[in-house]
Amino acid sequence: MSVAIAAQRLPPQVLLRWSIAVAVVTIVLKTLAWWLTDSVGLLSDAMESLVNLASAAFALLMVKIAQRPADRDHPYGHHKAEYFSAGFEGLAIMVAAAGILWAAVARLLEPQPLEQLGIGLALSVLSSALNGALAWAMLQSSRRHRSMALEGDARHLITDVWTSAGVIVGVGLAAATGWLWLDPVVAIGVALNILREGVRLVWRSSQGLMDEALEPEVIAEIEQTLAQFKHRTIRFDHVSSRRSGSRRFVDLHMHMPADWTLGRAAAVRSSVEQALMSAVPGLRCTIQLLPMDVETHSGDEEDLI
Repeated sequence: MSVAIAAQRLPPQVLLRWSIAVAVVTIVLKTLAWWLTDSVGLLSDAMESLVNLASAAFALLMVKIAQRPADRDHPYGHHKAEYFSAGFEGLAIMVAAAGILWAAVARLLEPQPLEQLGIGLALSVLSSALNGALAWAMLQSSRRHRSMALEGDARHLITDVWTSAGVIVGVGLAAATGWLWLDPVVAIGVALNILREGVRLVWRSSQGLMDEALEPEVIAEIEQTLAQFKHRTIRFDHVSSRRSGSRRFVDLHMHMPADWTLGRAAAVRSSVEQALMSAVPGLRCTIQLLPMDVETHSGDEEDLI
């Protein structure tokens, strides 16, 4: 439990620097494993580690940009920069998948014997253990910091671990059975798997850039908090929400009696804002005050959180 808490408290920049260092180490280990065995499956594993390095470096840059304060040209901050990181990582994965497919098909047409598998597979297992430990720590931290860049890099590393496991099993079976075609077939499976992960990351990035609504559990928390303030003299409508990197935003209208003083209305609004921000960490609220008998229309057919 203490290890999990420590991992959650590590800031994204620290973990991304670790990711770069681990990527360099795994590239060396997996490249050596491929050089010793001449396995196209292990080559595909090494190529994915190159993507890990490029992705971690780009993610670190985007996290630094996302943490910049709001300025004159970016009054709402730079939080969406993290989505570019996830999109870049997804595209890089797809490029790596294409390279792996090319090498695997060529080897499938001309199978080659495998050599020194014991040492090669041991190096691959060691690199996978490093990636697995780092991915776990990054996922813990990404949940705490709501970092899309960190989550994207962590999920890519998890894919890398499963990829390595599949390669190890496939190459081992190829050596045990003498079916050399198993080696390139495993590499093709690896390519298709990471291609799927790349498409998923690009899709998630695009959804974030289009101001996707908050998570269902967060929406439920907002609705529950607003319900505490509902009264025959107070009601809420036109509630909408969006995500921007690690930031969360909610906009709504709060209707009150027209004869209330501005000070009284502002005090109630302040209480609602404080309750929402306490219920949902990192939430930014914009509440427009309106008399009970006044309706506004934004052109939307329905209110969406």
